[in-house]
Amino acid sequence: MNSSRLLKLLLLIIGIVILNIIVLSPGLLGVEIGGDSALETASGVTLLTVSLLVILYGSYVLLFKSPVATPVKDMNSHEDYAAALHQYKNVNVLKKDIALALDQLERIDKKKKLLWDILGQRFEPTEISYRKFVSVIDEVEKLFYLNIRGVLTKLNVFDASEFAAFARRQKMPLFTGKLVQERQELYNEYLTFVRGYLGANEEILLKVDKLLLEISQLGNVDYREIEEMPGMKEIDQLIKQTKYYNQ
Repeated sequence: MNSSRLLKLLLLIIGIVILNIIVLSPGLLGVEIGGDSALETASGVTLLTVSLLVILYGSYVLLFKSPVATPVKDMNSHEDYAAALHQYKNVNVLKKDIALALDQLERIDKKKKLLWDILGQRFEPTEISYRKFVSVIDEVEKLFYLNIRGVLTKLNVFDASEFAAFARRQKMPLFTGKLVQERQELYNEYLTFVRGYLGANEEILLKVDKLLLEISQLGNVDYREIEEMPGMKEIDQLIKQTKYYNQ
């Protein structure tokens, strides 16, 4: 169960309880159930009924209704990508790949924060050196999430449930050997693409680690020397290579 959904439900219930206390407490708004005024009684009963309906509907939406998936092209945050990947985490054939992708998301987020911390300790935001590092970090992050987009795009057209059903029927004499082989090859091709993107992100994470190490060992460095750092050269080459292939 998503903890954020439980928190939203709890806040909803607390809000409704507070509203009922304010409205129905004697001496506040003067609404009293069972008092002399039929209008007050009707208003109080209506409030309780509506409150119950709101809680029931809120419980359904937050606990049972599946969230509307954000289209891949509209994703622009760490949370969007994580939520999209979570939809596939219980698909048996994809479990290890999705677990790795989610782990990569957590690692890139931690490394980015660590990079900001180290840069803040070594340089002033107004320095050219600082801006050069920031520019490279932004490009690396874009490249990383571009690969996650690639994973999600493949998963959107990859019918995992059909693959699982087909895998169970492979031992049954319903299909010819050629059909079984072609279907298997098709799904293997999907998985190869997914794992290719994940492998590319592992390479990015490794290069970011190297850059982190180099930055942590820096003393006073001229901005012109930054481009000669091995870690910066590797990342710059990776970025240029990727842009070349995406043209």
